[in-house]
Amino acid sequence: MPRVAASDLAATPGVTHRFPRLAVAALAAALVWPASAHALQWQPDVAGAAAWADSRLRSVTFAVRTDDRLLGRGLDRQVRAASLFKAMLLVTYLRRRGDRPLTARDRALLAPMIQRSDNSAATRVRDIVGNAAVVRLARRVGMTRFVINRIWGLSLITARDQTRFFLHVDRFVPRRHRGHALHLPRTIVSSQRWGMAQVIPVGWRLYFKGGWGSGTGAVDHQVALLRRGDDRVAVAVLTLDSPSHAYGKATLKGVARRLFAGLE
Repeated sequence: MPRVAASDLAATPGVTHRFPRLAVAALAAALVWPASAHALQWQPDVAGAAAWADSRLRSVTFAVRTDDRLLGRGLDRQVRAASLFKAMLLVTYLRRRGDRPLTARDRALLAPMIQRSDNSAATRVRDIVGNAAVVRLARRVGMTRFVINRIWGLSLITARDQTRFFLHVDRFVPRRHRGHALHLPRTIVSSQRWGMAQVIPVGWRLYFKGGWGSGTGAVDHQVALLRRGDDRVAVAVLTLDSPSHAYGKATLKGVARRLFAGLE
């Protein structure tokens, strides 16, 4: 089961913590809604991913979701969002635009926030949309353990909630902006395409966002949508307190490689 250091549960100023009880079993599976007419016939190697996670230092939680299934480890463990919060900001901003076209200013603000993970751009977007709008998005998605913080990177997320968000992320924005909502996480700069981006299954397209703790390993997260035709798979891997950023990236890659096995 996930190993949790006492420091992982340390109180963060300004945050209301609602930490779940850790399950005794290392793996958790849940039926999320009735099977769709087009069900993906594939079985992720959750046991292999969990064994790899157990071999790594510190905390690793993950979720893999299709329209028919949700599988994972530590699904409801709350962790600091870091830059995964920026994907929620993107969707919140596009929802705010409604049916109005994006201006050059909009595009110049959103692109660096997602493609280069620019923190200043994210703060500007947060200041424009406001925290209440992000919370409304979380409720619309059905996130049950999202907790926002005035310091956006310290907001709390879970693997379960992040895959619920990413599986059909484009559906949460007006139709006019759905292409843009997928274009930006599809075109992350090459210097930030580690972890999942290094093990993309043949024939699939990856749309993702990463979050990391200034290169320290304190936080190394990724959440992604994989698409091939009508098939969709959402994966979130959340890690805390790795010895280094390089170590955290290797953990992300190892978990993703095992979860993606069989998708080729």
